[in-house]
Amino acid sequence: MAIKHYDIIIIGAGLSGIGTACHIAREHPEKSLAILERRENVGGTWDLFRYPGIRSDSDMASFGFNFKPWYSENVLAQGDDIREYVRETAEEFGLYEKIKFGLKLKNSNWSTKEQKWIVSSVQEATGEEAVLSCNFLVNCAGYYNFDQGYRPSFPKEDVFKGDIVHPQSLPKDFDYSGKKVVVIGSGATAVTLVPAMAKKAAKVTMLQRSPTYIMSLPNTDKMSMVLNKVLPRAWVFKLARRRNILFQRALYLACQRWPNTMRKMFLSHMYKHAPNIDKRHLTPEYMPWDQRLCAAPDGDFFESLRSGKATIVTDHIDRFDETGIVLKTGQHIAADIVVAATGLEVQLMGGSTLSIDNEEVNLPGKMAYKGIMIQDVPNYGWIFGYTNAPWTLKCDIGGRYLCRLLAHMDKAGMRVATAVDTGNNATDASVLEGFAPGYIMRAIDKMPRQGKADPWRITMHYGKDKKMLVKDPVDDGNLLFKAAASTPSRESDLQQAATA
Repeated sequence: MAIKHYDIIIIGAGLSGIGTACHIAREHPEKSLAILERRENVGGTWDLFRYPGIRSDSDMASFGFNFKPWYSENVLAQGDDIREYVRETAEEFGLYEKIKFGLKLKNSNWSTKEQKWIVSSVQEATGEEAVLSCNFLVNCAGYYNFDQGYRPSFPKEDVFKGDIVHPQSLPKDFDYSGKKVVVIGSGATAVTLVPAMAKKAAKVTMLQRSPTYIMSLPNTDKMSMVLNKVLPRAWVFKLARRRNILFQRALYLACQRWPNTMRKMFLSHMYKHAPNIDKRHLTPEYMPWDQRLCAAPDGDFFESLRSGKATIVTDHIDRFDETGIVLKTGQHIAADIVVAATGLEVQLMGGSTLSIDNEEVNLPGKMAYKGIMIQDVPNYGWIFGYTNAPWTLKCDIGGRYLCRLLAHMDKAGMRVATAVDTGNNATDASVLEGFAPGYIMRAIDKMPRQGKADPWRITMHYGKDKKMLVKDPVDDGNLLFKAAASTPSRESDLQQAATA
């Protein structure tokens, strides 16, 4: 069995994968590159999710790629537009010919002897095994299960005569016109679904166990619209990107430093935008940024409440019956369709296993190095975005760091780079310590740890990370480099593939 070898393999053709691939293709055109994508299209999350109203919850000036400006008057973008943006970027950088679609990863095994990764996968459409190898492996597969979302079972749901669906499997053309819809949940997905479905549904009820913080944001960047009349739009984009990054960071820091004051501000904001709604439905029990803030472009969520097309109920489900949901308080909510916006199933590494010399890596026992590599795992990049800022900000500087690392290795004649802890930095804190949405708390034991000090500490701070990843020396004393060993043979390739 012939094994195709590449210098670099990237897992995932979503925003993270395509963004990272663009950096590598531009900075290291001499290196062979493959992108493995399980789906049959680019876009990742934005190709998977097709539910009504699907959009970004971050402004596109900072959510889009720094090297490919997002020129639009809209602050937030629809899912279709983001998917098209990713596709256009992949074409512009000549990446389509490097993408291998339809491959589901099984295992990635590092061979210490051969100094390379053996990546085992299967072509889902045919069941055919596919084995590749590479010098450097970069995981850009995100952190949740693409097969299914988190869907708890509800008492007596089998007697319900209507449909119970999860947003992750909800098709774009799903017909809910004139139907009574109940959306279970209060996170970003629910806040997006409610106003979108309220346009066609007879009535939409958001059933929540507890409220969340929701901000009304203008969906047109009027300042940029004015500046575009007198300045080159590339300048305007850079100004908007810098302005929005600074605003987001300032907002997060204010919530951390003055939580009670910011809580009062957010509550006042929500009460003002939904004066006809009982305040207990808009009063979260947690502090701002313990979970991500939800965005409502032009206040669409609040508008749907004010108009009476949507309403909120805060309670717990007792059971389903034939016509709807019975709550713990005895209240009955009639429904034709129930959308369980109950969250995600966290899945790391694209659902595949990661091993070194055929021994599986225990990720919760390893620390993240600069949030980009994994302790004791050679030649492995892990692109994981921010929880308190646009995801792609970290992906951009992470991709730039990997390019710097590859250049450093080439210049020094090194084949292997491994992050090692020489200062006893290990802690029990996960890489997402302090971030507490349900889907993260359910998977906290699956995640890598973070350390007591840099570069093992995760700051979620774009400014500090940018300095560390883009400007600080690559060789900081925490990377162990090794030169190339003897040239591996074809027979050893086959042996590695067979035992992976």
